[in-house]
Amino acid sequence: MIKNLTPERITLLTTMVLSLIFSCFLIYFKISFLEFLISIFIFGSLTYIIILFGLEKFIYRKIKLIYKTIHHFKTTQIKNINYMADVNVDPIKKVNEEVIQWANDQRQEISELRATEQYRKEFLGNVSHELKTPIFNIQGYIETLLEGAVNDEEVKIKFLKKAASSAERLNTLVNDLLAISKLESGTLSMNYSTFDINELTKEVFETYSHLAELKSIKLRIKDGCDFPFKVFADKDRIRQVLNNLVGNAIAYGRENGVTRVGFYDMDQNILTEVSDDGEGIEPEHLPRLFERFYRTDKSRSRNSGGSGLGLSIVKHILEAHNQTINVRSTIGEGTTFGFTLKKG
Repeated sequence: MIKNLTPERITLLTTMVLSLIFSCFLIYFKISFLEFLISIFIFGSLTYIIILFGLEKFIYRKIKLIYKTIHHFKTTQIKNINYMADVNVDPIKKVNEEVIQWANDQRQEISELRATEQYRKEFLGNVSHELKTPIFNIQGYIETLLEGAVNDEEVKIKFLKKAASSAERLNTLVNDLLAISKLESGTLSMNYSTFDINELTKEVFETYSHLAELKSIKLRIKDGCDFPFKVFADKDRIRQVLNNLVGNAIAYGRENGVTRVGFYDMDQNILTEVSDDGEGIEPEHLPRLFERFYRTDKSRSRNSGGSGLGLSIVKHILEAHNQTINVRSTIGEGTTFGFTLKKG
């Protein structure tokens, strides 16, 4: 009873204490037992009524008003919820619960805002750096040509090719940023169809065969997986996913190694896994691997020519399909990316 004090319980406890004190006072006058009982009854009743009235009028009504205000504020933040607060419950207990919940929510919200602010700062810094590099290169090549190198045919062709390469990198970066923006806002249209993801993977292998040959890397479908696996998805977007994952597997796989892709029936979904046998990724990098511009090895990743947005785009494409992607890695053995798609 002490833990859940309603106005009635507080009044009853107070009345009992006062009645006990009053009874001691009556005993001093040595009145009859009947008069004693009548006096205690009248005193107790009047005391209970007066205290209860005072609590309700001057304290609990104000607490109830505070509680209803807090409750109304919270419920108006939630759409499609229409219910009234139970004003008959113990307001002190409810206010305490509401305040504790509010404090916890605020603490969580502040933590999320700080993380978002830190992410925003990192993102702006990364975008600035990624844009600055190709722009600076293009500017340098053009200035060199204008200063007289344009008259040297061999130097001119060399610098124009480098400028074109930097311009292409800049174009890729801008297109990737636009793609992420559309994916996040949901404005990028998806064209769903049923297709064989095994066949699509082999098409991607053909695209990357020359790059794989440069590192003597073999592209293989895992044993026991080389037969049709029908999925229902946007074929062009999934091709983009496979291009990124297979390209990364080749870029970070060891020379004379193997890049493998496997398919697994997961009841309503098909799981696709892309594995390399490279150096692997440190565990502390794995949770942030799909963030925009996050690089585990900045110099090596940048030299590979990527925009730093590939895995982030992959994640957004799969989320647009209401599917997920995960990664596991072992240092010295390699890395495996796995994603699911709905069965065709």
